[in-house]
Amino acid sequence: MHRVSPLRSAIFYFIMGAIFIYFAFQTIDETVFKPLTILLVILATLEFGVGIRFLQFHIKIKRHQKK
Repeated sequence: MHRVSPLRSAIFYFIMGAIFIYFAFQTIDETVFKPLTILLVILATLEFGVGIRFLQFHIKIKRHQKK
């Protein structure tokens, strides 16, 4: 069984967050207060948050391995 490293997961979530941000910018016409734009920005925020958590987990594992 192959495990995915936390660093790869973090990169994946950062890329997904960037994609959601890109689509959010594409949905902006006159105002940013459209439900679809707000939903995409919320999803991007969640993706970036998960990416940061995976990155922190990766750093914690690397620090523990050095000891």
